[in-house]
Amino acid sequence: MEIRLYFQMLQRGWWVILLAALVSVSVSLGLSYMAVPQYQATASFIITPSATLTVGRDVVNSLDTLDRRSIVATFAEVMNSHRIVNTAAASVGLDEKTLEDYEVLAVVLPESSVLELDVSGPDPKFAADLTNAIGSEAINFSRGFNQVYDLNFLDYAVMPDPQKPISPQPLRDAGLALLLGAAAGALLVVLSEQIRIPLESYRQRARMDSLTGVYNARYFRTMLEDELARRPDDVLSVGIVELYGLHDLLETVPVSAAQRLLRTITDRLRKELRGNDVIGRWSETSFIVMLPATVGSAANRTFDRIYQSLVQSIPLEEYGVTVNADPRVGGSVYSNDITSTELVEQAESALEQARKDNAHPIYVWEMKNPFWVRNASESA
Repeated sequence: MEIRLYFQMLQRGWWVILLAALVSVSVSLGLSYMAVPQYQATASFIITPSATLTVGRDVVNSLDTLDRRSIVATFAEVMNSHRIVNTAAASVGLDEKTLEDYEVLAVVLPESSVLELDVSGPDPKFAADLTNAIGSEAINFSRGFNQVYDLNFLDYAVMPDPQKPISPQPLRDAGLALLLGAAAGALLVVLSEQIRIPLESYRQRARMDSLTGVYNARYFRTMLEDELARRPDDVLSVGIVELYGLHDLLETVPVSAAQRLLRTITDRLRKELRGNDVIGRWSETSFIVMLPATVGSAANRTFDRIYQSLVQSIPLEEYGVTVNADPRVGGSVYSNDITSTELVEQAESALEQARKDNAHPIYVWEMKNPFWVRNASESA
């Protein structure tokens, strides 16, 4: 389940992944184009007991001591020392400033008495010459202080192929940048989704009425304004459904019972509306509906169905009682470019007429026929 959700996130954010990968490849190719090619020369050395040891016992002891890593590591540190490197650089004609462009690294090969010296820099010939010079200086220096072991070349460094620098390698670097960029893009997509989803959930909760699950009055007003702004020339109807039978009841029953009652009412409202119609909770005991692309006659029929559904009693089984919602409906039809506030005020005026007229529980305000009255009982 989690894998499927992450896959859907990546599908939605494919363009972010692609963009991150392309940017990474572009940066990598740009850096490769501007970078100075680097070449690496390598020489190897072997440490053996000194040839001056002629007594068999001394040779055996020196071989046993050579197994200690500290002996071989000491020779590696000699090669890495500034003294050896600077002396070798001067012997091949490199000054201190130019030497800064070269990197020197001597390491001990695992489980052996062999050292490997790597020198990398911008000039392949100087890299090879410096490698061999450092090796020669280290050999001469070690012979001056150590009579037990000899350090000798195993393989001399040769000049690297000028056409094959160790860096940059545009194709390799671009491929790696592509993978890293795509991975970074995927991570960015997942993180942005993780941030966006809680924010969307918070926004959604801020728009909804907690008891009924429909839009609250503040957000309904916003939706109504947006609808009129998008379609100023289209017809639209609004209706306020007041449930007078709930005025005193909601304050006396537990919250759970009130929620169940209000949810039942919203379910009945939804059954009488179309998919693009919108429901909001207008007040504690009233709801408001928006009917896009609905003229006065069609809106009146919809309000009639709503009335017939809500006039039926609602059972509260846990209390052994039934509730008479006593609904009234006031509607208004948008025309003459009136504002959303004026449209709602007309619906409220129509609702006030419906409240006063027990014989006509539905009033719809329409400019062509103000307070156009429809008797719900006659339309049943």
